[in-house]
Amino acid sequence: MTAVERLAQFAVSAPYDKLPGTAREQLRIRVLDALGCAIGALDGEPIQILRKYISEFGTGGKCSMIAGGKASPEHATLYNGAAIRYLDFNDSYLAKGETCHPSDNLAPILAAGDYIGASGRDLLAALAVAYQVQCRLSDVAPVRAAGFDHTVQGAYAVAAGVARVLGVDRCTAANAIAISGTALNALRATRTGRLSHWKGLAYPHMAACSIALVLLARLGITGPLEVMEGEKGLMDAIAGRFEIDWSREDLDRVTRTILKKYNAEIHSQTAIEGVLALKQAHQFRPEDVEQITVETFDVAYHIIGGGDEGDKRSGIATKEQADHSLPFILAAAVLDGTVMPGQYRPERIQRPDVQEMLRRVTIRANPTYSERFPSEMPCRIEVRLRDGRTLGTEMRDYPGFFTRPMSWEMALKKFESLAQPYTAPPERRAIADAVFDLENTSVSNLMQLLEAIRAPHGRSEADRV
Repeated sequence: MTAVERLAQFAVSAPYDKLPGTAREQLRIRVLDALGCAIGALDGEPIQILRKYISEFGTGGKCSMIAGGKASPEHATLYNGAAIRYLDFNDSYLAKGETCHPSDNLAPILAAGDYIGASGRDLLAALAVAYQVQCRLSDVAPVRAAGFDHTVQGAYAVAAGVARVLGVDRCTAANAIAISGTALNALRATRTGRLSHWKGLAYPHMAACSIALVLLARLGITGPLEVMEGEKGLMDAIAGRFEIDWSREDLDRVTRTILKKYNAEIHSQTAIEGVLALKQAHQFRPEDVEQITVETFDVAYHIIGGGDEGDKRSGIATKEQADHSLPFILAAAVLDGTVMPGQYRPERIQRPDVQEMLRRVTIRANPTYSERFPSEMPCRIEVRLRDGRTLGTEMRDYPGFFTRPMSWEMALKKFESLAQPYTAPPERRAIADAVFDLENTSVSNLMQLLEAIRAPHGRSEADRV
């Protein structure tokens, strides 16, 4: 068998009963977390644009859209996936050379499950497959250094997870994964330089294309089965040689993924935690701060600190730029005492206080910290005050990292805070209860609860909480 055929065998034969108890618990927590992120993003500008787009060009369908409407599996995936992703507050997985957001796979699996009336058990098994595939490919086949986006590995994960929830056979799954992996390879320019809306739409777009390709394969379309190891395939053209023995893979990689405590790029979480701890312990005022210096691992430096992927202190004007600028994030934390969706309102980003403060933040890469990543997210923060004092702390993880995983209660509190502006208490309670009891809930029932949300559409982003 080819590599894709072995992957397909792993995907379609993954049994719910083989899911470890901790993996089931963590999957439910990530579903709740992702849905909270989606509800909290309903008034985001790109989400409103997508709703208008689907309203004008959608051809109908039976898959539910969050906060109202039906669409085809592709359009439901695009819209719901964009909502999950827009705040940049959903989970992450850290590999040495790649970072991804595995809950990006939830929207296509929900759409496919809604389409065929799948059970919650099948959803959890399929989601576990998608997590395993994306995370393990991130481990052994990183593509960022070659100039490609993490949606490359995602194309295999989405197709594998959707194939599992649809219940197709191995041959169909192999063709679906092969087509998806061949067709959907995006450039890393998505996340470099001046970031745009596409940062949050790249994965939902890929996932929408991938679910369509799985449905085509379900009807008999075949694909290049040597897409991984063949001439001009993934290994030859992008990733280099790698090996995964899918017959020996388990379904618990979800337990190595991490949740965000703060609404900011994942590699910033320990730095935010550290600077807020210093502020609380020493009660300094923002006007007391002369300089903030952060030593961190190389991945954080290059992505959000001003390294390979662009300057992070000049021209910070949009949400997409701000949530990937460690200087802005730390400036907002010092000024506001938190980093949540409200810190990315246009008028907050553009205020002189945060624009001036971020220029006092310096980020440096520390080779010792780089060696400790990704088992830790180490950093050291020093705050030099105008009275001559220098305050410092060192961090290695935070509540939400896989070494200190979020409990259901912590995830529920985050869900409540994100969903509260857009939902009534009975709606939030019904959704959380359905996710908690997902094994005994159908995908369609969960989606009906999400579709029934009646959040106001069309408000400006400045009106968001």
